[in-house]
Amino acid sequence: MPDAKTVAQYIIAFFQKAGDPVSNLKLQKLLYYVQGWHLGLYGKPAFEGSFQAWVHGPVNPDVYHQYKAFRWNPINEEVATPTSISSELTRHIDEVLDVYGVDSGWELERRTHLEAPWIDARRGLPPDAESTEVISNESMAQFFKQQAAA
Repeated sequence: MPDAKTVAQYIIAFFQKAGDPVSNLKLQKLLYYVQGWHLGLYGKPAFEGSFQAWVHGPVNPDVYHQYKAFRWNPINEEVATPTSISSELTRHIDEVLDVYGVDSGWELERRTHLEAPWIDARRGLPPDAESTEVISNESMAQFFKQQAAA
């Protein structure tokens, strides 16, 4: 199973090839949706790594810190498409990117703020309060499984 950084490289390379470099904010949300939908549809994680319920939505800290120097700007560091990701997982990632990739990072942030996994992990904290609370795979699996059945 790949780690979050490998899947992040795939996503970055995907958008670079499309001529639309992705920001760290958008990258974080797309990673979250890749993981969430994989948990909901297949009952297992797509990659190793967890998400925390940060102010701006779900964040994988390892990936965030790798690209934080770009701040809100597009990640313009040349990234090669990883070859270690299975064809099944690349199909899944591509499907998620087809659905969510057209939205901006801000739109994706707003969407995650309306969803139970992020809300529940923050446990009623004020909107601007810092949090490192982990969004559990169980809560993501339950939420996305319900979304798939709707």
